[in-house]
Amino acid sequence: SDSDENGSFSTTLDSQDDSKAVAIIKSVGELSVPEKYKSTHQIRPIYAFPVSQDKEERCRHVLSYVLKGLKAVDGSIKKESDLPAADPNTPIPLKYEDGSKAVEKGIALLLDRGWPSLTPSRRMIPGSWQHRMKLQLFFKASKAYYVLSDAATNLLKYGRALRYIKLALQCHDAYCSVSSTLHSRVLLFHSQCLSLCGDIQLMLAQNASNRAAYLEEYSYQTREDQEVLHSLHRESSCQAFNMASDLATDPEYQLFVSSKCYEAAYELLTSGVVKEHGPEQLAQVLKRLGNIRNEIGVFYMNQAAAMQTEKEVKKSVSIAEQEIWKKSFSCFEKGMKDFEAIEDSTNTSLLLCNTGRLMRICAQAHCATSADLSRGEFSPEESLYYNKAIDYYLRAMRSLATRGNHPAVWDSVNWELSTTYFTLATLLQDYAPLSRKAQEQIEREVTEAMLKSLKYCDLQTESARQPLYQYRAATIHHRLASMYHSCFRNQVGDEHLRKQHRSLAELHYSKAVLLFLSLKDAPCELLRTLLERVAFAEFTMAGQSSSGAKLKTLTGALDVLTDTRHAFLLIHKELLEDYTEQGRIHDGTTSSGLNTIEVMKLIGVFEPSFSFLLLQLVKLMTAMKRKLSNKDEELLKTYKNVYSKILRAEKTAPLLSRIELFLDLLQQLTPKTGSGDLGASS
Repeated sequence: SDSDENGSFSTTLDSQDDSKAVAIIKSVGELSVPEKYKSTHQIRPIYAFPVSQDKEERCRHVLSYVLKGLKAVDGSIKKESDLPAADPNTPIPLKYEDGSKAVEKGIALLLDRGWPSLTPSRRMIPGSWQHRMKLQLFFKASKAYYVLSDAATNLLKYGRALRYIKLALQCHDAYCSVSSTLHSRVLLFHSQCLSLCGDIQLMLAQNASNRAAYLEEYSYQTREDQEVLHSLHRESSCQAFNMASDLATDPEYQLFVSSKCYEAAYELLTSGVVKEHGPEQLAQVLKRLGNIRNEIGVFYMNQAAAMQTEKEVKKSVSIAEQEIWKKSFSCFEKGMKDFEAIEDSTNTSLLLCNTGRLMRICAQAHCATSADLSRGEFSPEESLYYNKAIDYYLRAMRSLATRGNHPAVWDSVNWELSTTYFTLATLLQDYAPLSRKAQEQIEREVTEAMLKSLKYCDLQTESARQPLYQYRAATIHHRLASMYHSCFRNQVGDEHLRKQHRSLAELHYSKAVLLFLSLKDAPCELLRTLLERVAFAEFTMAGQSSSGAKLKTLTGALDVLTDTRHAFLLIHKELLEDYTEQGRIHDGTTSSGLNTIEVMKLIGVFEPSFSFLLLQLVKLMTAMKRKLSNKDEELLKTYKNVYSKILRAEKTAPLLSRIELFLDLLQQLTPKTGSGDLGASS
């Protein structure tokens, strides 16, 4: 009986009932009249089958019995209806037809076989015992090969898995050739085979580096498998599923085939015969469809990104690029619909996030560069696509609703959203579209985008991204401070606006410094920010007339400059480590990533600024009308001493020696700065 799908045997009968369970059959031919031999009891086997714990071995036992059964059935069929005899020692070739026509034909056959056109065998009488036996044996062989394929997939033996699923599908093809109707359980099982075939093709596409090993696994055939194939070929050419189960060499083609397998499985599960029987299976197939469409979308998106890097001079977007974008976008859209159909908000948000990334690639493609690699103003097309990317990221966050639903995905979307706002603001600031927008409008847009990026900088949650968020937040404050610094310098007439810009510049400089101080790997950024803040103070002082106000500004600027000691300590440490490891300090980048050329440039700004502040302080303090206190006298003496050493410093000395000198001089000033009451006098 085939009622027990697992092939298990009942052992619940008592020994005294054994005789009642035996039915004597006089001839095999009489099996075609099953009503003649009925028993009220289940038949218990005289001996137990050897049950192996190994799944593959159990399947091999099944296939050996299937093969014996097929040989028995084939032997009983009249010889005149037999096909020309095939040599069982000749392997059946496992090749696929190449070319676009063959692909189109294969797709049509695949989707056709999902809902097959049945062609009953001419060699057997429908309803005969041979006919029924062949149906049962083909179906059981298909199941055994499916289990073998699934086991091979779990072992990451994808070549072997593809060979087994090919055999399972060939068994189904032969089944379709023999059967006049298909039961829903057969169609449900067939959809499982197609899904597994799709899984295997996807894994092969993702592991292209192991193709040689997979080809070897795929090409191997046991004698038993060859004999099963020869028996199948008596009823069918077994070519219907070649496209689905052939081992291709092109990852794009394998992804394409995988998607077609899932589509065929979906068509089966949504057909009238099967629809009510496989809701859980349908959800799984929809998930697979969403996943493969995401994979294909990412494949095309990566192609689009590669096309950009290959272009030496970006003048305009090519037709080829636009076609790739359309393909990628279409796949992401279809994938989103699949996940939305099963209310999978997490995967929906991931596809929205990928679509956002695609929009950013489109934006980058619209950035025109000339032969000297210089770029023009930030274009309307760039702005359009960056804003589209932001819309998709915001939709992704809405899809997740809260971080608690999936923290990892939420954090990823949050990071991408912050990154996009930051990129938009940076490009708008660095390549301001002054030919079509007013300076004030650009400044407003930059500020808005920077603050939105800052909003999504998660500085509280401890994660691998936390230092990156801190660095970005510090950079945002630094950029905003620089922008307001520039506005303050260039603003003429509106004193209220100048005061506002000055206040905002000071606020963002102080926040940037605090954040850079918390990082241990951004000494150059910290040094640059502090030097800009000193320059801001110097510019402010230039507009002051009162010596008391000037003195207060200068001492404040010197306080800021002494904070550069933190940056120089970090730089000194990295240089010392590099010197210890390499025996010398490289001109360029140290082993820890410190850019020594950048350090030299910053020193070139630091030294004159340091000496200028000290000189101005010495001049102002010396010119004061009232007599200095003992503390102020001591302070003036220190300023003169440090200023003298700065002037005599050897500019060609090794970098490490120069930084050690700065650290020594800054240390002399640290306990002194701001200790006097000069700031209060006028």
